[in-house]
Amino acid sequence: MFQNLTPGAALPSLNALRAFEAMARTGSATLAGAELNVTHSAVSRQVKALEAQMGVRLFEGPRHALKLTPAGRDLLPGLTAAFDGMAAAVAGARGEGQDLHVAVNASLSVKWLIPRLADFGRLHPEVRVHLVELAPHAVSHRGADVVLRLLDAERIKTLKAERIIPNAVGPVIAPSLTGPLTGADARAALLHAPRLVARTHLSGWKDWAELSGHRSTATSERPVAHLHFALDAALSGWGAAVLPWALAAEAVQDGRLLAPFGFNADDGAVAAIPGAGEPSRARRAFVRWLVDQGRVMPPAPSPP
Repeated sequence: MFQNLTPGAALPSLNALRAFEAMARTGSATLAGAELNVTHSAVSRQVKALEAQMGVRLFEGPRHALKLTPAGRDLLPGLTAAFDGMAAAVAGARGEGQDLHVAVNASLSVKWLIPRLADFGRLHPEVRVHLVELAPHAVSHRGADVVLRLLDAERIKTLKAERIIPNAVGPVIAPSLTGPLTGADARAALLHAPRLVARTHLSGWKDWAELSGHRSTATSERPVAHLHFALDAALSGWGAAVLPWALAAEAVQDGRLLAPFGFNADDGAVAAIPGAGEPSRARRAFVRWLVDQGRVMPPAPSPP
C-alpha cells in the first residue's frame, strides 16, 4: 500500500533510536532504562541492534566506562532535538504543557533573565516557566529544576553546573558624574564618587581591587539591598557601583553607564545548576536556550 520513497535508507527502529538517545544522554544503560521504564539489558540490546543495522559503532571502551564514538556524538544532538520536538508536539495536541521551576537570584532575574524570557516562550510555548527567588548565597532550592546564579570555578565544577556567561567585574558610573572627563580623569572621578554597596555582595569593591590592582580610595558608602538596586542607583547618578558584566552590559553598551576601568575577568560565570532527578525535556530545552543567550552576550571591555 505504501511505497518506500527512499530505497535502501529505511530508518532504524524508533525504540532502538530512543534507547541510544537516552543512554548517550544519561551516560548509563541503567539510567536510560529507568527513564524509558525498561530494564538496562533491554536498552543495551536495542543499542547493539541499532549498531548492527547502521553498520557503525556508537559506543566504545569497557562496559563500565563506555564512551560515545565520533559517529555516536554526531547522532546524539539530532535525535535529542527530534524527540524533544515530538514530545512538545504531542503535549500541544493534547492541550498539555510542561512545568519548569527556575530559582534565580533577584538581581539576575530582574536585569538579565526576565527581559529575555519572551524569547524562550516563543520558542517553547509548551513550557510553563515558574520563577522563584533564590536566597543570596544558596545553590539549591526545593523543587527547582534549574538554579541560575553566579558561581566561582570551584563550585561550578563541584555542582556540575553549565557555564552561561563568563564573569567579569568592574566599576561603573553615570556620565552625569564624570561630565566631559575622559581617561585618567574619568577614572579618578569614579574612585572619588560615593560607593554603592549591595548588602548581598558586600565584598564587591574589595574583590575588584584585588583583581585589578587598584588601591581603594576613602569615600562615602551608600548601602542598597541588592545588586540591581546598585545598578539602578548608578544609572540615576547616586554613586558608582562594582557590578558583574551580565548585569551592567546593556547599560554600558548603550552609554547610560561608563566603565573607565573596563572589566576584570575572574574564573567564575553565571551558571545553571541542575536540580535533583533526571533532566526533563523542558529543563534540557531551557538550559540549551540559556547557553544560546550567553553566546550572544557582547564581550566585556578589557581594562585600559
